[in-house]
Amino acid sequence: MDPVLIGEVLSITMFFGIIGVLMLGYPVAFTLAGTSLLFGLVGYWLGVFDPSNLGSLASRYLGVMVNEVLVAVPLFIFMGVMLERSKIAEQLLITMGQLFGSLRGGLGLSVILVGALLAASTGIVGATVVTMGLLSLPAMLRAGYDPKLATGVICASGTLGQIIPPSTVLIFMGDILQGINAQVQMDKGNFAPVPVSVGDLFAGAFLPGLLLVLLYALWMIVKAIFDPKACPALEMSAQEKRDLPMQILITLAPPFLLIVAVLGSILAGIATPTESASVGAIGATVLAMARGRFSFGVLRDVCRATAEITSMVFVILFGASVFSLVFRMMGGDRLVDEFLGGLPGGVWGAVLVVMAIMFVLGFILDTFEIIFIVIPITAPVLLAMDLPPVWLGVMVGMNLQTSFLTPPFGFALFYLRGVAPPAVSTGQIYRGVAPFVLLQIVAMVILFWFPELATWLPSVIYG
Repeated sequence: MDPVLIGEVLSITMFFGIIGVLMLGYPVAFTLAGTSLLFGLVGYWLGVFDPSNLGSLASRYLGVMVNEVLVAVPLFIFMGVMLERSKIAEQLLITMGQLFGSLRGGLGLSVILVGALLAASTGIVGATVVTMGLLSLPAMLRAGYDPKLATGVICASGTLGQIIPPSTVLIFMGDILQGINAQVQMDKGNFAPVPVSVGDLFAGAFLPGLLLVLLYALWMIVKAIFDPKACPALEMSAQEKRDLPMQILITLAPPFLLIVAVLGSILAGIATPTESASVGAIGATVLAMARGRFSFGVLRDVCRATAEITSMVFVILFGASVFSLVFRMMGGDRLVDEFLGGLPGGVWGAVLVVMAIMFVLGFILDTFEIIFIVIPITAPVLLAMDLPPVWLGVMVGMNLQTSFLTPPFGFALFYLRGVAPPAVSTGQIYRGVAPFVLLQIVAMVILFWFPELATWLPSVIYG
């Protein structure tokens, strides 16, 4: 049998085999590395894989460990966990709820705005959904909100951390796309390609992220007008109303200034993402101290949580590196190139198929697993078709955010189910997110037809 055909069959079988093993519940990183090595051994026996290629993994791992851009990941995670563990995020939710709660749909609007603020300061979907589920859901139910609307808006707002910078997903996406785009351009004879940076992706995701916030808010306003019983106003005491201006100044101003300092310095080109992340980590700690919420116990818990989350992500990255290498060396990249290149509709047909695959994988795999597996395989083909890399990265981020919400396996749904009261059924959560999934799809369609939403701001900022 043709060795090329054998390698392609093995590579595609390995891809689906890994998905099958992951669905059995085995750890992601070990599944990626172990299954790939097993298929590499089979490929060696069949003469289609050279084990000496595995020697390049050492330089890949070393490159990850000394990559200054990726240092931003643990720093941003530290910033987000500190804001959560020091109860600053909790106070932010309470105050914003009082600010808008006297309006019909006001609590829902406050959840959306706080979700956007937490996304811009934490970028951690699980922590945001759980925090808002614990604090906002009981308040919304007590106020008489429809459980479907309450759970839907909490889940959707909590996933904004996927797309609104500084998202850890965008950091890894930028690092991956930077290398792939440089290689693609050199293969096409362009030996001085325009670099793609994490800052480009942050700037590119800013307007699409605001678009999602606007769509969510418009839906809440529509519900308030046409279905007021689903989102009644919150009753506030006279003392709460008198204390509200000072509470707003004390609670909202410092986190807002921190977000402006971190995100604004990146978008203005004053600081790199890593430098801004260090400012954010220190700023979150100073805020916790100023609020009297800081202690060595809190610091210990924050450092431990940061280490656990960071280790999980990077171990998955190391396992995915083994998969990518074995997949390419056995000819899987040629198979993907031929498949996507032969689709009807050309480049847009290829984009739609890749997005559909990622959307489906989002039902069963985590975001990091998908970008570490799928992006290295598909992005070289798509970028070779002259797609803007920033637009592609933002489109992938928004797509994966949508899969976080989609029943029956959306991760945000499970996060909220874990903290929701027994009176709220899983069916209500599923039905509640349906309108927001549609809004996400509308946003993706808008971004698909108007890629300038993602490419205009980076071109203005970085030229």
